[in-house]
Amino acid sequence: MDVILVTGGAGFIGSHACKALARAGYQPVVFDNLERGHAEAVKWGPLEHADLRNDEDLKRIFEKWRPSAVMHFAAYAYVGESNLDPLKYYENNIGGMTKLLRACIRFGCEKLVFSSSCATYGTPDTLPLTEKTPQQPVNPYGYTKLVAERMLNEVERAHGIRHVSLRYFNASGADPDGELGEAHDPETHLIPLALFAAMGRVPSIKIFGNDYATPDGTCIRDFVHVSDLADAHVAALDWLGRGNASHSFNLGNGRGFSVAEVIRTSERITGLPIKVENASRRPGDPPKLVSDSTKARTLLKWKPRFPDLPDQVEHAWNWYKNSVYPVR
Repeated sequence: MDVILVTGGAGFIGSHACKALARAGYQPVVFDNLERGHAEAVKWGPLEHADLRNDEDLKRIFEKWRPSAVMHFAAYAYVGESNLDPLKYYENNIGGMTKLLRACIRFGCEKLVFSSSCATYGTPDTLPLTEKTPQQPVNPYGYTKLVAERMLNEVERAHGIRHVSLRYFNASGADPDGELGEAHDPETHLIPLALFAAMGRVPSIKIFGNDYATPDGTCIRDFVHVSDLADAHVAALDWLGRGNASHSFNLGNGRGFSVAEVIRTSERITGLPIKVENASRRPGDPPKLVSDSTKARTLLKWKPRFPDLPDQVEHAWNWYKNSVYPVR
């Protein structure tokens, strides 16, 4: 059974990837400092409480487990926070990647699947976004993901570490079996906030701009189910395991749902009213972001199981109603 080191494996997407890895016959080992992850989400392999920025932690865990590959999720991921404290993001997202790659080189781990982001594209001129769309990030978070992708390319040329970078869009939903879900503090994602408003955890949800050139005036985004993202990470690992070349892939639905549509769907799924507040547009918010994931579907044979918005909302709703670990 191949050991896969999953950095950030106690987080939202990383924990779902661990479940998918175990289902596919791999042994996930979670490497997480639990600053933003949850120990309760680590269910399919051991948890190593450690920090990527600590060379001794990396040495100890690579020596102990000798992973055949790494899935790298560990990063700060709040756009607003990155604008307020960019050095925090450079230190963690770029500094952590630097130390991780040094450990991979030292211990001969030559396959890495990287959790990248559509934030590397910035505000595109044309849609849908393909892997050939120019990468022009507009915030420090997106920039750190782009730098990490470039680091991977340069380290491959120097040391032969093959990799797959997965640029995904709006991660959503929850484990259909109810074992995992989304628990961030602060929570900034639309679907959880809509459900929180339905549950009374927050008094209302804000719509930032209702006068965009879209059918209902609200922004349109591409939502992709977290379990489908997890499946794509396993497919990327298998791709590398077969000796294929490094690649970057978009992961999204290829169609968008508006903010207002998400709120209406959340009301329908929960059967509860959601109070809405209209607010000013946020700087840098494009009216529409939609992916073209043809490359992943073709090369990785990735086929999302839950592309429909009602399924994504319902899975998240079911988890929040029965959540066993706290939002903190």
